Amino acid sequence: MTLDTAWVRSQFPAFATEALHGQAFFENAGGSYTCQQVIDRLHRFYTERKVQPYAPYAASRLGGKEMDEAQTRLAQMLGVQAHEVSFGPSTTQNTFVLANAVRQWLEPGQAIIVTNQDHEANSGPWRRLADEGIEVREWQIDPDTGHLDPAKLTALLDEKVKLLCFPHCSNVVGEINDVAAITAIAHANDTRVVVDGVSYAPHGFSDVGALGCDVYLFSAYKTYGPHQGIMVIREDFGFALPNQGHYFNADYLSKRFTPAGPDHAQVAACAGMADYMEALSQHHGGGSGVAAARKAHELMRAAEEALVVPLLSYISGKNSVRLIGPADASNRAPTVALALKSNAEDCAARLAKHGIMAGGGDFYAVRPLQAMGVDLDQGVLRVSFTHYTQAEEIDRLMQALDHVL
Repeated sequence: MTLDTAWVRSQFPAFATEALHGQAFFENAGGSYTCQQVIDRLHRFYTERKVQPYAPYAASRLGGKEMDEAQTRLAQMLGVQAHEVSFGPSTTQNTFVLANAVRQWLEPGQAIIVTNQDHEANSGPWRRLADEGIEVREWQIDPDTGHLDPAKLTALLDEKVKLLCFPHCSNVVGEINDVAAITAIAHANDTRVVVDGVSYAPHGFSDVGALGCDVYLFSAYKTYGPHQGIMVIREDFGFALPNQGHYFNADYLSKRFTPAGPDHAQVAACAGMADYMEALSQHHGGGSGVAAARKAHELMRAAEEALVVPLLSYISGKNSVRLIGPADASNRAPTVALALKSNAEDCAARLAKHGIMAGGGDFYAVRPLQAMGVDLDQGVLRVSFTHYTQAEEIDRLMQALDHVL
């Protein structure tokens, strides 16, 4: 079934905002627009339930119930148990805390594997473990394509390797890594797996249970929600790691890796993301709960693939532009980074005059860009979109690029 883009856009107040009229948003990899369902829940919490949750009086009881609802419904959509889902102020913070727990879990002489395809938030905290006597091995990308070859991973694995950290999708390379297959390779070596899903999750919630990884992290503000980091940590691994929260919360998996108290209103508002996924599914004849997540994922990916095909074809005809990542629309997210012969930030500023909202720079992806020989002083122009983008906006983007390149 074809995605009803008009209906989708009606769920996002930004598209009806006068200040954004005539502006085509192509910086979704930095954060998506927020859906009405999340805004409604956030407004209700702040106006009716902004009290300490879980007390016996009505406002508190209802506030706690909404927080629990967010955790339960998101867990269902992600294919995991509710207590395996935890919230934090950001994915960067969640990763930092997780890395500290792993630091205490690992023994000197043991090893971990990281990649140079990652955003720095899923690279830096792990690399710092080298200061603690942990061997850090790097699974390197192909310098021409940015591809992570599983054969090269196999060559890095041995009995010393206890953890593998890699992205579901890079925020500049855009290629979708086969998480299930890579996880199976690692688990066969008795190696735990941490996956950064930040750049993939905006294009549909993954069935984390089916992927098999031990940890999956993503950001709610990139999945149409509030500014929260969401972490799935599977029960056996979560309880194997040292507690990072208050000592009296050590028996609660969803609290073991959140040293600070939760942002009650934003956690509750995350249930609005589940509301949106269900509404999207049901509008297109699908079901609710986990079925809604799978249906929404299918609709989003199909719509985005159709949108990115003409853009990739257009880029292939530009000798002055280097596409970062694969040209195959079926195996990449609609996050398209371009190395230009001019400064990318300057190009983004010129695009803004044509009503195109995009960004230029390194996007905290310094390592992959360096590995691919990109001049960091020039950076890359990144045009990123999601399922609510219109074909007409892709046309406008290409016309604007003709003017500025």
